[in-house]
Amino acid sequence: MSFDLVIKGGTVVDGTGVSAYTADVGRAGGRIAEIGNIREGAKRIIDAAGLTVSPGFIDPHTHYDAQICWDPEISCSSWHGITTVVMGNCGVGIAPCRPAAREIAAWDLVNVEAIPFDALSRGISWDWVSFPDYMEAAERRGSATNLGFLAPLTPFRHFVMGEESMEREATPAQTAEIAALLRGAVEAGAFGWTTTVLPQHIGYRARPLAAQLASRAEIRAYANVLRALRRGVIEIALTRSPGVISEEECELLDFLLSESGAKVTWLALLNRDDQPEACQDTLRRADPLIRRGGVPQVTCRPLTVQIDLKNPFIFADTACWKPVFNQPPAVQKQIYASRQFREAVRDELMQPRLFTGRWERLEVKEVANPALKPLEGRTVGEIAAERRQHGVDVFLDVALEDELATQFSCALFNADEARIPELLCDPRTMIGLSDGGAHVDMLCDAGYATYFLGTWVRERQVMTLERAVQRLTSEPAEFFGIRNRGRLEPGLAADVVVFDAATIGSASRSEMRHDLPGGGRRLVVRSRGIEYTIVNGEIVYEGTKYSGRLPGRVLRSGSA
Repeated sequence: MSFDLVIKGGTVVDGTGVSAYTADVGRAGGRIAEIGNIREGAKRIIDAAGLTVSPGFIDPHTHYDAQICWDPEISCSSWHGITTVVMGNCGVGIAPCRPAAREIAAWDLVNVEAIPFDALSRGISWDWVSFPDYMEAAERRGSATNLGFLAPLTPFRHFVMGEESMEREATPAQTAEIAALLRGAVEAGAFGWTTTVLPQHIGYRARPLAAQLASRAEIRAYANVLRALRRGVIEIALTRSPGVISEEECELLDFLLSESGAKVTWLALLNRDDQPEACQDTLRRADPLIRRGGVPQVTCRPLTVQIDLKNPFIFADTACWKPVFNQPPAVQKQIYASRQFREAVRDELMQPRLFTGRWERLEVKEVANPALKPLEGRTVGEIAAERRQHGVDVFLDVALEDELATQFSCALFNADEARIPELLCDPRTMIGLSDGGAHVDMLCDAGYATYFLGTWVRERQVMTLERAVQRLTSEPAEFFGIRNRGRLEPGLAADVVVFDAATIGSASRSEMRHDLPGGGRRLVVRSRGIEYTIVNGEIVYEGTKYSGRLPGRVLRSGSA
């Protein structure tokens, strides 16, 4: 037969975990047509001698819900061999949405996922109302990668209940209407639905996030949708204390598994300094639920974030910080200067939080005020000792002296990299948590796949390349029910990455760009060693050069 593309002589790592082998891979009509010794000609031949040929990587946890409106390249995940992204996580999104609720939906994304409101207001196209309409709009625009959608509970409750969704549980009639909309979303191709219980996830004007006010009767009805359809999964941001699952959270996970008859993926297992055995204790306690399909997600990188006090996301789990959110800088500065606020912050730090008061970990990364330049690279703890002040006062004073422009940096979790491999190698976990598209000026872990292969496979050899590729491809595909991707096999979609195993990796540091709508800031990280990225048979990248093509598809549950 005649092929559109043949990848010649590469080391095939097919995503199933079997040993690598040398072969040619032929593509025709967007699908893998043959793997073996191909002698026929092709319109294009790629010489892959000395390179690895694998399925495209699948990112199970992104927040590109808004970015797909202005960035069909889906950067920077697509730079790292990601050929499919799954979005709509953590119970927040922008569909369904009536015109009157657009501002609410945007502010939910600001507060939960730290995406600038100006970028959202300028960049979202709003060419939909219902969730199926939203998926159709994405298909019309086109994308460089495949798009998988989960239905986030918050906008569904908004759609039916209006602003009362942020005040109370739904009535039985409203619950039935929300469940019918969720059913319609899954029937249209959503891969399930998502929600959150995390205290730092707050909604519009710091009001409760609508998903968190859903009653147990509501959750049962929404879970039963998946049971009735016999497809779809649930994603939930579950552990209020990172890395630690409580009895109440175990009971909720059990409830979701039982009522849905579906798999549930939950967030997150992150190592922490104050409780070094927390993740292993959680795995032991949750093991019976994991065996039933309740799979926790882990990240392969230290979770290091940039913080500024205009959008103090990491403090959203503390009551005293809530008045700061969605306020203009002048109001925020008044609050930060208040003695009452500072005393409340000191009191709140006595309880377990995202930030635990480790001022020696909080670094002044970047300042705008020239007079403060000597503070760059120093920790708040060092400055506090020098000034003989409490860390809270130094933290707030520096920000105020810099008109809230200061960028702080802090390793919140996984700071001890020696503990990361035990989570990566545990077959009970799913590797993901990139948060691609979210927290855009705080962190960028969208390069997790190349970092995983470069750091943990090649440099530290914690697992074989074959097992690592399986973790990045067929495992997430099987979990979500993405049935024709994640493996190299004749008849399956030709989503392929050709990479150099000797050089693959991520840039050691992220870089700040001003390429959001309106010139907004975001962090990006470049890849190394990715030679070709192929989506549905079309070359999207040759090295780092983007072809401009948009071969990605909106993937739909229940379809082959």
